[in-house]
Amino acid sequence: MKERDLITVLDEYKQEKQLSVEALIVINSETFALLTPKEDISVSFVMQVKDELDGQYLYGIDDPAMTSMVIDAYEIAVDANPAD
Repeated sequence: MKERDLITVLDEYKQEKQLSVEALIVINSETFALLTPKEDISVSFVMQVKDELDGQYLYGIDDPAMTSMVIDAYEIAVDANPAD
């Protein structure tokens, strides 16, 4: 199994968390990340990635339809290019 890219983020309580970046998906010129916490690989979630002057930030998605579109796009990509 190939190890995914790991990023370290600060949560809303200023606690460091390590996340595995499963995929970056671009929809309508917006970038979304499918992320898995390193400590609990049974959970994945989608966040929007925004570039700011001082770095990149992750934002929650309030629109369930957008979350579904990102997951659908990920599943289509995986089906089209299965991992070895």
